Amino acid sequence: MSARFEELDWRETSIGTISLRRRWDRSLERDVHEIKLDEEFLMSSLFTVAEIELARLGLAASPAGELDVVVGGLGLGYTARAALDEPRVRSLHVVESLGEVIEWHRRGLLPLGAELTSEPRTRLVHGDFFAMVGAGTGFDVEAPRRRFHAVLLDIDHSPTHVLDPSHAWFYEPEGLRRLAAHLEPGGVFALWSDDPPHEEFTAALSAVFDTVRAHVVTFDNPYTGGESSNTVYTGVLEHNGQLSSGNNGAPLP
Repeated sequence: MSARFEELDWRETSIGTISLRRRWDRSLERDVHEIKLDEEFLMSSLFTVAEIELARLGLAASPAGELDVVVGGLGLGYTARAALDEPRVRSLHVVESLGEVIEWHRRGLLPLGAELTSEPRTRLVHGDFFAMVGAGTGFDVEAPRRRFHAVLLDIDHSPTHVLDPSHAWFYEPEGLRRLAAHLEPGGVFALWSDDPPHEEFTAALSAVFDTVRAHVVTFDNPYTGGESSNTVYTGVLEHNGQLSSGNNGAPLP
């Protein structure tokens, strides 16, 4: 059994104080790892079903025989780990804006850290996912404008509840169109959201992607004794790779 509560690390960042803690949950008899931003919980190893489903649903929507995948947001690593469980995945770029989170994984402070950092298919990229999309350079610093078969995103709480106001443009049709430019024909964009399906965001996805679905993912909540739910959106491009007319490559804010 671990100590009842332990703060493993904390750092001052450009978006606030980020901290990693581990606590022993007596009712569940297990360790729970949590990441907080100031006083707000960002993620918990207690609730990972939807993060795993983000990878499963997103990659299942791709018809490609082999997959080059981007995960936006490393967090506790459950989406990345689930993506690697898909045998078609040949490469995985995980983009994380907080170098501290990458460091926690490399130091083995998180349960999946050693596994992810030793996996030869995986590259942990320290960078701003939204800036990479907006600038048009893409997610592979060694191969600018490289296209991928799937992009799986779990950074903001939802399209309408963002961690930083500078992210808001991405969830509009123009931002999604810029993201789609980094996908192969037939490529998939999948997004985790803490909120129920949102009609306006589904409409924005439909303005760019040819097949759009909002999946409600339910899971047991041991604290309420009932079920909770998240949403996983998936958008799939047609194989011909044609996009709606946009700003023709001009950088976005």
